Amino acid sequence: MKLKDKKIAFGLTSCFYTFKNTISEMKNITLEGGKIIPIMQEDTYNTDSKYGKALDFTKQIEKLSNKKIITSKEELEKIKMDITVIAPCSRNPHCKTCKFYI
Repeated sequence: MKLKDKKIAFGLTSCFYTFKNTISEMKNITLEGGKIIPIMQEDTYNTDSKYGKALDFTKQIEKLSNKKIITSKEELEKIKMDITVIAPCSRNPHCKTCKFYI
């Protein structure tokens, strides 16, 4: 599949240990011409962990995508996307405890 000019909604879950590799894959997508639309739940967006500071990760992601990270269902409903990625998808993304569905 060619990613050039595809809008790719990229939802990052709170598996902080995967952020380094996930950001690397996001970079690969942008190198192929894909347009990353970063998405995080607000608690993931604001949480520091032993794997790094939230602000460091969010700055990297926003710089890479050239977009502010979407953190609310209302913002998410306004965007149009060609592809949705949830990384990692280690649980049911449509479970009742999720704050928004992608």
